[in-house]
Amino acid sequence: MTLMSASGLSLTRAGRLVLDEVTITVAAGECVGLIGPNGSGKTTLLRALVGLQQITAGTVRLDGRPLAAVARRDLARDLAYLPQGGDSAWAIPVRALVAMGRLPRREPWRGPSPADRAAVARALAAMDVTHLADRPSNQLSGGERARMLLARALAGEPRLLLADEPVAGLDPYHRMAVMESLLGLAEDGAGVIVVLHDLTLAARFCRRLVLLHHGRVVADGAPEQVLSDDRLAEIYRVRAISHHRDGAFHVVPWDRLDADPAP
Repeated sequence: MTLMSASGLSLTRAGRLVLDEVTITVAAGECVGLIGPNGSGKTTLLRALVGLQQITAGTVRLDGRPLAAVARRDLARDLAYLPQGGDSAWAIPVRALVAMGRLPRREPWRGPSPADRAAVARALAAMDVTHLADRPSNQLSGGERARMLLARALAGEPRLLLADEPVAGLDPYHRMAVMESLLGLAEDGAGVIVVLHDLTLAARFCRRLVLLHHGRVVADGAPEQVLSDDRLAEIYRVRAISHHRDGAFHVVPWDRLDADPAP
């Protein structure tokens, strides 16, 4: 079942075409990696999909309905958006901030239910921040803060999660933990679109990749098809080492094609 679809999305900014007739879908059970070089339009596209960026042309639909026609409460309950570089300016405990992700699912003027508390506890554990639950949320490292904000999104148990570079600044252990959680969310029936620059993680955890370049979708398919040698050379200007392990495709960027050879 298609949860979100966008067709013909175009956006012009200061005379420059940022998005050029982009079409993208995400279905229940899919973890879609949105990849592309810097400046290819990934963040702009994600913002357009959640209604935070006005588009010049095209349509975005959630469950077949135009995004603008979806009630705000339904949108808040079903759709979670995690921007890159999020922050917390308040000295509230991490647990309280993560619990804010449950607000769209709570009855008005009611306190948290056992189900709310359980969802918050699961999200804290999934992001390995349970030990930080009582710490002020504005006194975390960059990596801890990123995991806390993703925990808030997970606590809401959204049907659709759009995350913009959620692994940026994380160590290898927590990068993999984040991707395992996103893949697990999809395997439980949600739809996930995640912006990634790490092609190794994209190939390892996303069953489908959408490659943007100069605001256009130039490839959409399985990682092994999208991350071909020719595309890596043409679009990323790198040579990669690719192989299969445990039945999965892996790719590791290895050389810059325009770099001087090593002495």
